[in-house]
Amino acid sequence: MKLPELKIADLVAKVPIIQGGMAIRISTGELAGAVAATGAIGVIGASGLSFDELRSEIKIARDKAKGGIIGINIMFAAREFWGIVKTAIQEKIDLIFTGAGFSRDIFKVGQESNTPIVPIVSSARLAQTAEKCGAAAVVVEGKEAGGHLGTDRSIKDIFPEVRKAVSLPAVAAGGIIDGKGIVDFLKMGANAAQIATRFVLSNECAAALPYKKRYQEAKQEDVVIISSPVGLPGRAIKTSFVNKLLRKEAPKPVGCDFCLKNCSLEYCIIQALINSQQGDIENGVVFSGENVWKIKDRSIRPAAEIVNELVSEAEEVYQP
Repeated sequence: MKLPELKIADLVAKVPIIQGGMAIRISTGELAGAVAATGAIGVIGASGLSFDELRSEIKIARDKAKGGIIGINIMFAAREFWGIVKTAIQEKIDLIFTGAGFSRDIFKVGQESNTPIVPIVSSARLAQTAEKCGAAAVVVEGKEAGGHLGTDRSIKDIFPEVRKAVSLPAVAAGGIIDGKGIVDFLKMGANAAQIATRFVLSNECAAALPYKKRYQEAKQEDVVIISSPVGLPGRAIKTSFVNKLLRKEAPKPVGCDFCLKNCSLEYCIIQALINSQQGDIENGVVFSGENVWKIKDRSIRPAAEIVNELVSEAEEVYQP
């Protein structure tokens, strides 16, 4: 059975899948554009990009998207949050996803520019606040997600609470790796699923090959929770650097670019993410969702193939 379309404000995605925005140049314009061209929503991870880099990545995404929907994801914890938001709006981005903190002011900025704002929330209470502030939709993220986490509760427990609490379009996120997972949440009333981990294993993902190989080789016991200077826990795959973090032996930052509004200075998260993105995973952090080890086909292939496989798997079992 054909999957429903996803409607957010005036935007209509033919495929109810949002590619999660993975920061520090993991999901750039190439990946976002390739996903958007399939009818799903492609997202650029904007945290850590300069304003000029963001402009360039949005153009790359647009050139590949064939008229599809392009968004950015930006951490509220980032010092350049407002500059990134304003740059994306100037470039006429279709929508903005924001997490790692909550901004009430961004909704007014979105309304003034007619840009839908979609916050990432992990509770029914915050979803209700987002709705009152003017959110166009919410992404509901559980503990199964990769990267920085806002909760220790499962998406399967949180999502039904949010669905009852708000009438906004609600997108389920965290640990979804296949079509059956998408359908499970559509049955709960989700309007779409956000998926990030699967897209690391795409040709268009900008992570270096060693990063992708760590995904291919990961076992259940390799996926762990780490501390982050952002002030939130994070989910990552074990590397030598991650093992040092777990032992509280990570090296302190040398110099600081003040990329975060508040930083514990336990270690430099940005440098650790840059190292891994560029291939030096043993001196870096490789963020990943909880269920990376459950992905059946961990070959590296075009993003469009991944979307098509997810849709085919979902349509085989979907019954509205």
